[in-house]
Amino acid sequence: MYAGFWKRFFGYFIDSIVILLGEIILIFFLAVIEMIFNKIGIEQTIKENILVIIGLPLYISWPWLYYAVLESSRIQATLGKKVLQLIVVDIYNNRISFARASARYWSKVISAAILLIGFFMAGFTKEKRALHDIIAGTYVINKSHEENVTLIEA
Repeated sequence: MYAGFWKRFFGYFIDSIVILLGEIILIFFLAVIEMIFNKIGIEQTIKENILVIIGLPLYISWPWLYYAVLESSRIQATLGKKVLQLIVVDIYNNRISFARASARYWSKVISAAILLIGFFMAGFTKEKRALHDIIAGTYVINKSHEENVTLIEA
């Protein structure tokens, strides 16, 4: 029922490739803008400032939106989780909201900041929850078990 560490890890690996491809597209987009700026003769410092103003918010928001939109959608999974037939649910086995998915995503900063221990917790906790799952009140479960699961006792 709960998704194990390695299954989650491989889902994360697939998602990392998707994120990387998105970042490559972003870099290409910014390079095209820079070529246009060079062609019309915009001063270097102005050009750099504009590229940072455009690029930095996109670079930060792309992975967040990828995770938060997909995990809060009716699919309840990123592409990596979908391939491995995993879904993200709340404590009542319901689809999570965009706000909860966002909290889950940004909580991963804490999981990573403590030497990735927050991620490795998924391999050792009874419910296979990482620190960001605990903070956000979520579970990652195998989709085949979603109908048969009660995650908390009434």
